[in-house]
Amino acid sequence: MSADDPDAGLVARIGRGDEVATRMFVGAKLPRILALARRMLGDAAEAEDVAQETFLRAWKQAARWQPGAARFDTWLHTVTLNLCRDRLRRRQETVMPELPEVVDPQPPADAMVDEAAQAGAVQRAIDALPERQREALLLVHYQDLTNIAAADAMEISVEALESLLSRGRRSLRATFAARDTRDD
Repeated sequence: MSADDPDAGLVARIGRGDEVATRMFVGAKLPRILALARRMLGDAAEAEDVAQETFLRAWKQAARWQPGAARFDTWLHTVTLNLCRDRLRRRQETVMPELPEVVDPQPPADAMVDEAAQAGAVQRAIDALPERQREALLLVHYQDLTNIAAADAMEISVEALESLLSRGRRSLRATFAARDTRDD
């Protein structure tokens, strides 16, 4: 088993049909995969579909996985990103009007309103970024992947990832600076 990949032993067990290992792996990875898919797609049901497809592919790949080239977790994030990209492309092909806002049924308190407004503004600003910049920011800042792992997941060099992160952060700063000057 590879010392570099903490999931190597679990993946090997999954490849041998170990149901306990499969449940452990899904339990450990599902929240992060769902979170990435939700952030990419903005739709919980679609995110669940992507997560299900991701784990189905992981289960099929486990017996053939060769530790060493990349970490299984990185591969899992790559699969998730690709499935999300496919769904986003299909959405563009159907040309939908703006997605409807999902309203929280709970009555909001003042603090929750401010927090939700800020979170919504951040999400809209992230959504407005070019696809690759958005993916880089989500993987590094929301999924807590290292630059190396995020670059591997996006199948680009670390330098290219850092460039995407830099441009994305600059765009976000500019968006919020413009917003702050409008609010004054």
